[in-house]
Amino acid sequence: MQDATDTPDILQEPRLWSDGRWTARVIKNEDDDGWAVAMTLQGESEPALVGPWTMGRDKKNPKPLDVSAFNTLVKTASEVIRRHEQQLHAQLNKNVTITTVQGQRLRVALAIVPDEEGATATLSAHDDLGEELARVPVPPSFKLTPASAAAWVDAGFERPR
Repeated sequence: MQDATDTPDILQEPRLWSDGRWTARVIKNEDDDGWAVAMTLQGESEPALVGPWTMGRDKKNPKPLDVSAFNTLVKTASEVIRRHEQQLHAQLNKNVTITTVQGQRLRVALAIVPDEEGATATLSAHDDLGEELARVPVPPSFKLTPASAAAWVDAGFERPR
């Protein structure tokens, strides 16, 4: 027998749907007379997506949620989160490719690890085969550019100041 706490809370009300992971809530749009829908991921305090919602036939109340609309909203909200994660990853992980004076192509990467106590960052260099040649800690404020990467390589991979 399955414990009641193992099953997700499934709700299917006209203005509130949940599959235990996502919750769609139809809310009054504060900016006008219309309605909006907020999609919130389980455990999050803020919605991942808030968008306009269709009026019902009476032109006063919102159209009730249904399985098709809920599934579309889940897909859209999941995509918003995925794009946000990709953007954050791109902000924290940068790389440039340079060619040394000896003609060797190197990929220099900056990886920033955010932390409430204080972010850390690492600068690394890799050859064409992906083998790591060097790795040093740098301040999270380090600006990785082709010029700063070349200067680091030219300095013998010494920790930038």
